[in-house]
Amino acid sequence: MRGFRPAWLLLPLGVFLADAGSKAWVLRHFTEREVLPVIPGFFNITLGFNPGAIFGSLQGAHPGLRGLIFTVAGLVALGYFGWEFTRPQTPSLQRWALGLILGGILGNGADRLAHGAVVDFLDFIFWGWHYWTFNLADSAIVCGAILMGLGLVKAARSASEAHGGAGK
Repeated sequence: MRGFRPAWLLLPLGVFLADAGSKAWVLRHFTEREVLPVIPGFFNITLGFNPGAIFGSLQGAHPGLRGLIFTVAGLVALGYFGWEFTRPQTPSLQRWALGLILGGILGNGADRLAHGAVVDFLDFIFWGWHYWTFNLADSAIVCGAILMGLGLVKAARSASEAHGGAGK
């Protein structure tokens, strides 16, 4: 376990820049709902705008209420995850997870400021089921959450082993 070093900031910055760059490319080359089959029947690039939250929730809410919810939630998330990310005692695996999450939060937050909605374009179909369209920021957040979960399981196992394997 190493302390926080400023070089760690490259992780959320890199996620943010990759997300922003991919969205800028899609916005330049596609019109809303335009579909480009990349792997027909499995993966498309499809430009869409999600004014709501995960899986399109809150789309029907009043725009002012949505804006307030997303602003407060985003600032709280940035504050908490940013604090955890920079703490010297945060384990490296957790710092990776938090960096991915922070970069994703920044990417989707920038969209909300610039477009009033999140820009989505990754469009998958699994065995006839059309999954929700998403973006690189969403992917980073999900990957970060999975890494965070793995880190918590690892820490719990280590704590259990340190206490003589209690609960086995």
